[in-house]
Formats: sequence, structure tokens, C-alpha cells
Amino acid sequence: MTAFTDRFSRAVDYARIAHAAQCRKGSNIPYLYHLLGVASLVIEFGGNEDQAIAGLLHDTIEDGGAAHAATIRAQFGDAVADIVKDCTDGTAEGKASHTDAEAKRRDWIERKLAYLAHLKTAPDQTLLVSACDKLHNARAIVQDLEDPEVGPRVFDRFTGGRAGTLGYYHSLAEIFVAREVRVAKVVDATVGWMHELAGAEARMALGSVVD
Repeated sequence: MTAFTDRFSRAVDYARIAHAAQCRKGSNIPYLYHLLGVASLVIEFGGNEDQAIAGLLHDTIEDGGAAHAATIRAQFGDAVADIVKDCTDGTAEGKASHTDAEAKRRDWIERKLAYLAHLKTAPDQTLLVSACDKLHNARAIVQDLEDPEVGPRVFDRFTGGRAGTLGYYHSLAEIFVAREVRVAKVVDATVGWMHELAGAEARMALGSVVD
């Protein structure tokens, strides 16, 4: 059994402060909900304390800025910092530099394709955290698709739109299955249900969708 120390408690507090002003897309739910959810999945599927802490902190650089990288390394160690870096596909500053919709879309596609390529060779300790993050997100999308008051309009929240989002999650599931990540079967089943609810006739990789 993995023993958890005060490092985990400090990471919860770090995440709470770093994301204090943020909510989940399309809701008033504090963003901390997602981070705690990812950490819980990491623990459920056998992750250690470093991986669980990385689950709490995986979005700090992307949503809060590059300055978090050095602070996380100093406070939580190299193993956590390396996983957080591996789970980051861009910085808050980088995303903010794109102002018009088409530029944001191009940047989104480039970042997601690069992240998918990176996952194919990423360390196993990173893959579990990444897969738990994507599973938690996929479940949220499925929940909204099942809600008659939201349904397919959930994809309006995402830069990639319906086709891009579905393609991205299909590509993620393929990689997690190929790399035999412990949670891969659950991710794949959830992504499959997402496609069915979205009325997608076939599951296509992100590269096929954007070409």
C-alpha cells in the first residue's frame, strides 16, 4: 500500500491556491474538483505518491504559467516536476499569445499532435497520470452528452470542436491501449461511449480529422 505524507497535503493546498479563480468549462464547479478527481484515479489505479501529487499539479503550468515549473521542482522534487512537465502541452502564456479564433485553432491542433507524439515514448509513470487526467475529462464530456440540456453543444466549449475533440480522445485511447497503461481499457470504453453519444459513425484519429 502506498503511504501518503504531508507532501500530498501540501500539494492539495498548492493546487487550491494556483487554481483558486478557475472553474471547469461550462460550469461553476471549482477547478480543484478536477485535480482531486485525477489524483483519486491515479491512486485507484496503483499510482504512488509522486504520481498522485503530479495529478494534483498537472495543469498548473498550462493554466497558471511557466513560473510554476521551478517552484514545483523545488517544493515537490524532480519526479513530480518531470511528470507535470510531461503532462503539459503548452503554457498559459503561450495560449494567451493567440488572440483570434483561427490562430487558437491552429495552435490547439499543433499542441495536441505534439502531445500525442510525445505520449508514444513518454515514461510509464507519466502515462498513468496523463491517462487518469483524460479519463476524468472524458467522463465529464460523457456526462454532458447524456444531459438533455447540454448534449452535443458540449463541444462548443472546446477549441477543437466536435470533430477535433473526438479525434483527439480517440488518438489518446489508442496510445494508452498500445502502451498497456493500467487504466487504458476504461479510457477506451469511455471514449467509445463518447463517440456513440455524439453520433460519430466511426472513430478517427486526430491526424485524420485535421488533414
